[in-house]
Amino acid sequence: MCIPQKVHCPDSGSQEVNPVYLQQLRELDIPEEAAKQALLHTRNVSAEEAAMYYFNKLENEEEGDDDLMFKMVFVVNMDLAMGVGKVAAQVGHAAVGLYQALQEKNSWREMAWKWDHGGAKKVVLQGTNMAHLLELQALAMSLSLPTYLVQDAGRTQVRPGSRTILAIVGEEDMVNNVTGSLKLL
Repeated sequence: MCIPQKVHCPDSGSQEVNPVYLQQLRELDIPEEAAKQALLHTRNVSAEEAAMYYFNKLENEEEGDDDLMFKMVFVVNMDLAMGVGKVAAQVGHAAVGLYQALQEKNSWREMAWKWDHGGAKKVVLQGTNMAHLLELQALAMSLSLPTYLVQDAGRTQVRPGSRTILAIVGEEDMVNNVTGSLKLL
């Protein structure tokens, strides 16, 4: 049984691509660097997955949506008495949780890539209380925006189960429809 070796991709740090999948993409006349990027963005799942990513990306570029800006916002539950360090840690949990959630769907992975390569804009805002965070989450979800709501374990400053931070990511105008009226933290 032949086990494919991995090919190092110099432009992407230590990430590697499957050489068998890379060759299959090259046979579809996909440029080598684009094929490597497609494999990395789809986590080397298959040549088919990477080809779909590449052709969808190509189609979107032709439609001219490359000028769209993306941002990630973090809405802090101001009803909780959290210190600065606690808020910082909770925002960290929210960022990691949302980014991990973005890896679950092809369209969300593409959004994560666009957000990251567009400067990875992040904004921290003030929310009123848990009910406010849940209301904002419902609105974001109704607009098909990915969200992540942090529920604290309650080991330090807040009660177990407290909802501390709501993270939302998406095209900037869409996110602003949800959080545009909130004040910066």
